Amino acid sequence: MAELMNGIISFIGLGSNMDDPQARCLEAIGHLEKVKKSTLLRRSSFYRTEPVGLTNQDWFINAVVELRTALSARELLAELQAIENLMGRSRIVKWGPRVIDLDILLYGQEIIEEADLTVPHREMHKRRFVLEPLYELAPYAIHPAFGVSVAGLRKRLGDVSRVELLNKGQV
Repeated sequence: MAELMNGIISFIGLGSNMDDPQARCLEAIGHLEKVKKSTLLRRSSFYRTEPVGLTNQDWFINAVVELRTALSARELLAELQAIENLMGRSRIVKWGPRVIDLDILLYGQEIIEEADLTVPHREMHKRRFVLEPLYELAPYAIHPAFGVSVAGLRKRLGDVSRVELLNKGQV
């Protein structure tokens, strides 16, 4: 338990637009609560969001969770990918429909740039569907690469896609 007290605060973005998306997000949160060496601290409200990139598809449900973890970023990524695989995620079309998508947005103040792992998430500062739920949980969290708070990123955001609050409620 002591290692969790000293764990890294991470923010995980989640989204779905297939097969009852809100239920899929709740299912993913249930799996995140069971990630080894980790404690789910809070979750944002759910947001109904307009698709970005590939726009000819159903709208998404998005949220962000705050996780304290003693896992490395690479181990955490493996856990997230295992949850996605368990839930039937397929990666056929970039930005296409998905049963679940789990992304490490922030991992403490670490900056990681590897072939298959980039933290902070490389697109988070451009995406309203990420910044709205992240702002709800952590408006003063600092983007380690830019030195700007989530509130500052949100204020400067150029993304005009629609993001609608569905319900208030944190873990």
